[in-house]
Amino acid sequence: MANPLEQFVVKPLSETPIIPGTEIMMTNQSIWMFGVTVFLGLFLAFGVRKKALVPGRLQAFVEMTYGLVESLSKDIIGPKGKKMIPTIFALYMFITTLNLAGMIPGSYTATSQIITTAIMALTVFFSVIIIGLMKHGFKFFGLFAPAGVPLPLLFILIPLEIVSFFIRPFTHAVRLAANMMAGHIALKVFATFVVGFMAMEGAATFGAILPFAGLFGITILEVVVALLQAYIFTLLTCVYLSDAVNLH
Repeated sequence: MANPLEQFVVKPLSETPIIPGTEIMMTNQSIWMFGVTVFLGLFLAFGVRKKALVPGRLQAFVEMTYGLVESLSKDIIGPKGKKMIPTIFALYMFITTLNLAGMIPGSYTATSQIITTAIMALTVFFSVIIIGLMKHGFKFFGLFAPAGVPLPLLFILIPLEIVSFFIRPFTHAVRLAANMMAGHIALKVFATFVVGFMAMEGAATFGAILPFAGLFGITILEVVVALLQAYIFTLLTCVYLSDAVNLH
């Protein structure tokens, strides 16, 4: 794996299809996504199973995380978005866990694949349209023509608003995938430097100190980026849903 991009290749775990007669196979990406889903379900189930008045560490962590998403949703969407909080929380936890799982050596970062982030972004995008039409009917399209704008400016503003609206899923998906891919490429490059210097004769150990320090720093930074990108994806989801619910 000298090529830093090799870690992003989707590979089948076996040549036997899951469904006979098809090309549907279990891949390194799908197995990690399935594993994260199972882990997350068990983690949350164990976290709230006792519901103690004085919560333990696990329950306190789950409640604190849910409170963070709940506060974010209420601040952006408002009281009308209360029913959406569980879904937004599930999305936040899923992305966060996928991002952090990708930091495990030998794992696969599913959120580095644009198809993974695109599906989530398109789900949010079509949810906004469906919710907006259900709540406001055809008035939802007033989102492209803000009130109080002079008529001549509408001929310029409306096309810009339409383009801005339909480009949302693209930017929503690319932001997460690009950040996760860039961080893991940097980790791979510095890890290669460390291994290369350690394999050299003479001052191998000393020569590996600087790349190793850089690798350690990038690892810490990548963990922060993993958490931050999950938060940003969730924040933008709340902003987009706010447009559908509050129509502004």
